[in-house]
Order: sequence, then structure tokens, then C-alpha cells
Amino acid sequence: MAMRAAATAAISAHSRVSANSQMGMGIKVLCSSFSSFPFNLPQTKLEKPPPAEPSTNLFVSGLNKRTTSEGLRDAFAKFGEVDHAKVVTDRVSGFSKGFGFVKYATIADAEAGIKGMDGQFLDGWVIFAEYARPRAPFPSMNNAPPQRQW
Repeated sequence: MAMRAAATAAISAHSRVSANSQMGMGIKVLCSSFSSFPFNLPQTKLEKPPPAEPSTNLFVSGLNKRTTSEGLRDAFAKFGEVDHAKVVTDRVSGFSKGFGFVKYATIADAEAGIKGMDGQFLDGWVIFAEYARPRAPFPSMNNAPPQRQW
């Protein structure tokens, strides 16, 4: 009697294992059927925007939160005459948002500023300098009253 119980238990355990493996096989078949998905998935191509045209205005990114406009001006003044340097700050905290703008007197100075500071450390962070792109126009609001041109 004990032999029969052991044999029955072994057979039922084997059938449970094979059932589980068949269930696992079913999931594999189900998942592999998605490889021939009937819909066309969108093809995402990451295209870099074209480089900005050379100008006297530079966009500087990767700034430390503690970087000030004066510190930015001093760092870029080594490469030419800086007309204006501005670190964009948070209204509430007053800390840098991580980017800013530097305006040089000439395009040659701006080019020297990019070559000299792009990929360099400022306040312990690596910064990136490039020519600034013009700001895109704001979309018109449908219900907004017309704005006056002064």
C-alpha cells in the first residue's frame, strides 16, 4: 500500500511539473507572438538640431546651483570682452537653474569663449558652451485679447 501511494505521488508530481512547463511554454509562445505585431510601431529617430548660427550670444549649460552671474562673467572674460553675463535663477530659491547666457562684444571673442570654456570645470561642474539659438515665438492663445504694439 505504501508503494502504491509513493508511485501515485510521484506520477502526480511529474504531471504537475509537466503541466507547469507546458504553462511556461504557453507564456513563451504568447510573448513570442508579439514579435510579429500587426501594427507599425513609430520609428523614432533622434535627430540633433542643426547648430546655431555664430553670434555674440552664448548659451552655457551645466552650471552649478551656486554659480553667480559675476562668476560666469569672470570665467568667460579670460577669452574676450564680455558685455553681459546672466545666470538664470529660480524665483523662489534664488539659486541657478543650471544654465545662463554670456554676450561678447565680437563674434571672434564668442568663438574663443566657446573653445576655451566648452567642457571645462566651473565651480566644480563641467559646463558646456554653444551659440545661443533665438527664442521660438510663443503660440497664440485663442481666447486672449489682442496685445498692443507700442
